[in-house]
Amino acid sequence: MNRRPVCLLAALALLLFIPVRAIADPVDEYVKKQIAASRLPGLSLAIIKNGAVLKAAGYGFADVEQKVEAQADTVYKIGSVSKQFLAAGIMLLVQDGRLTLEDSIARYLKDAPLAWHYITIRHALTHTAGLVRESPAFAPTRIQSDADLIAAAYSQPLRFQPGQKWEYSNVGYFILADIIRVVSGRQWTDFMRERVFAPVDMPSTWPTNTTRALPKRAVGYTGNDNSRRADDWPALRASGAFLSTVLDLAKWDAQLSAMQILKADSRRQMWNPVSLDDGSQAPYGFGWHLDTFNGHRRIRHGGGLPGFISEYARFEDAGLTIIALANGDDIDLPSLVGGLASIYLPGK
Repeated sequence: MNRRPVCLLAALALLLFIPVRAIADPVDEYVKKQIAASRLPGLSLAIIKNGAVLKAAGYGFADVEQKVEAQADTVYKIGSVSKQFLAAGIMLLVQDGRLTLEDSIARYLKDAPLAWHYITIRHALTHTAGLVRESPAFAPTRIQSDADLIAAAYSQPLRFQPGQKWEYSNVGYFILADIIRVVSGRQWTDFMRERVFAPVDMPSTWPTNTTRALPKRAVGYTGNDNSRRADDWPALRASGAFLSTVLDLAKWDAQLSAMQILKADSRRQMWNPVSLDDGSQAPYGFGWHLDTFNGHRRIRHGGGLPGFISEYARFEDAGLTIIALANGDDIDLPSLVGGLASIYLPGK
């Protein structure tokens, strides 16, 4: 009898009972290591390559006390990642022929001081208006209209002549939100819902002061090692207005690539660095920072509110987008996203 086939069959049968070690996911390993080091409560992540979602996942807890795990559809405050949406709202009105980027903001603001007459919508979009960073009247626990907060800044001298320098200003985005209200004839939050979020099918993207029940909304944590609950501000900041999920933002990212809402020229302008009066450029477009990462063109914005931090980065020449939302504010999220990008990006 030939024993070789019998031996081979026996060996094969034995192999079937040997457990095979699962291949480690480098993304999971990296993210888990980073959030453990910072004691971050929870994080949700989307990685998109050439329009396809490669990974959408949650890590840690959306609610530590109740042991609710973070998921891809967990809802977070996204802070200044919201600025790109207001910029998109302005560009929709430009596309509609309702305003131009060279319009003075004073055309839309009641009793604006004379110095503000030289500030254009483009200046406000690109943080080159010379406006103070915050309105002196803003208080996180006080409900006020955008118009009142803007008017409170009228008494503040411009920090430089419009177009002369780049300096981040949240007041500028309060102004843009109010211009959307004035021109569209409805609340800017309603305009954004009707013209941006609903057409892109972003069901979990709402203003931070929404009264809608959002059962998957994360609890924010702050302090050293993200160890205590953050205050939930009742005031709506136009400059950091929205709640969202990485899944909703992935849909928005697909729209940006396909140019379904924003036309090619609108997107081009949003992603072009602003030119200053002296001929130099600042690395900011309309609601987006513009730079390079490891030789790759990067279009990004971060955001933060008490208890929350976010980072949204497009590596345009590589067709890669990474979106990360977290419910703790004591972590360097841009560096975490940069580490993830290094897993996918070829060196240059």
